[in-house]
Amino acid sequence: MLVDSHCHIDFPELADQLDSVFDLMRKNQVERALCVSVTLEDFPRVRKLAETYPNIYASVGVHPDHEDVAVVTARELVALSDHPKIVAIGETGLDYYRLKGDLSWQHERFRTHIRAARECGKPLIIHTREAAEDTLRIMREESASAAGGVMHCFTESWETAEAAMALGFYISFSGIVTFKNAKALKEVARRVPLEKMLIETDSPYLAPVPYRGKTNQPGFVKHVAEEIARIKDTTLEQIAEATTYNFNLLFM
Repeated sequence: MLVDSHCHIDFPELADQLDSVFDLMRKNQVERALCVSVTLEDFPRVRKLAETYPNIYASVGVHPDHEDVAVVTARELVALSDHPKIVAIGETGLDYYRLKGDLSWQHERFRTHIRAARECGKPLIIHTREAAEDTLRIMREESASAAGGVMHCFTESWETAEAAMALGFYISFSGIVTFKNAKALKEVARRVPLEKMLIETDSPYLAPVPYRGKTNQPGFVKHVAEEIARIKDTTLEQIAEATTYNFNLLFM
């Protein structure tokens, strides 16, 4: 059995076709998925999915790309996380690719999420893009290791992966690892130990080969697992067993 550790099935691309989404999950033996929050305004629909479907779990948080939203507090996040199907804080982190200029507000929001995770005892889902140095610095300064979590949709260097794992974080690979031009990322996947690895789709985005360019969905996480099995010269079954075990250890 497989688990998609990061998806957005509440987004419009997938929300109106959940029956077919779940059908493909069953067909590809994807037993569970974690639907990740990106704004507090949309959090109720994420929570509703987790409450409605036994195999769907959820997080609460505000994505670093969403600048024009109300300031979130650690108290709010802790209160909203007090639910048996809310298993993580995030996604949170830093993104210097999409946004430029004074991003100190991103730093403060990230710190707020880390503090909330430490307080409520739930792991972090961290997004970092072209911001690895500051991401790791803030993780260290805020003792993110006390909460633990995952570096989601990882695309950074082996050195960044190694530093994150030293802080107790898992490394999650998405469909990007199946792309032909992702040679450096494939090498990182080869080096990350199975006991520190998760897999995800980040759907509806980043569909893996052979569906690249199409709408992604949780059932496609099987193709991520297959590529990692190829990279590591092992079996799909071993990747499925290890990443499902890791998901359960981190989030359940």
